[in-house]
Amino acid sequence: MEQDIAILIADLSGYTALTETHGALSAADLIDKYVEIVNNSLVGQSHLHERVGDEVMIVSESPDDLLSTAVVLLQNVTREYNFLHIHGALHYGKILKRNNSLFGSTLNLTSRIAAKASPGVFLCSTDFLNAVESKNSYSFKPMGNHSFKNVSDESEIFEIEVEKPENLHVDPVCRMLLTDPQKRISHPFQPDLFFCSINCLQTFMEKQ
Repeated sequence: MEQDIAILIADLSGYTALTETHGALSAADLIDKYVEIVNNSLVGQSHLHERVGDEVMIVSESPDDLLSTAVVLLQNVTREYNFLHIHGALHYGKILKRNNSLFGSTLNLTSRIAAKASPGVFLCSTDFLNAVESKNSYSFKPMGNHSFKNVSDESEIFEIEVEKPENLHVDPVCRMLLTDPQKRISHPFQPDLFFCSINCLQTFMEKQ
């Protein structure tokens, strides 16, 4: 039997760049940290349903709990030094559960919306927003109507606005977040560019 479920699909932005720059061991360590951050961000009925590669799917019977989870997750990620931005989407609709797997068009649309999210951004559907009872506690930025593959009608989507730390910089080579001014390395000639390591700085300068 189908039931209404809130779904959050999120993945890492720049995971391929990080793997190519720092290697498989660093990538595996980052995934372990990612799962830890996700588990520490879960609110109420929200739970981590599955992880495939650098993508996680978090589900909840409560849209409000999932919205709180999404906000906490974004905040926790941007506080983590030498991590990556995440991006994703939240949607709400009917899902079929079978043998711990989920099926349905709700899942497919969530994935398609997530693909449109920029680094550090969570988008949500109108269906999700309408299902949230505490929407006045959060800010949502209209992003207009969008068309999606295999979906006949356009769907309006919204950005969930979450305050980000000041002076948040991203390594242009490996895409790591550089949240600690004492640890990041400055470019010798471009004061607004920062790097996680001498190796990334050298790689960047060699390509110029």
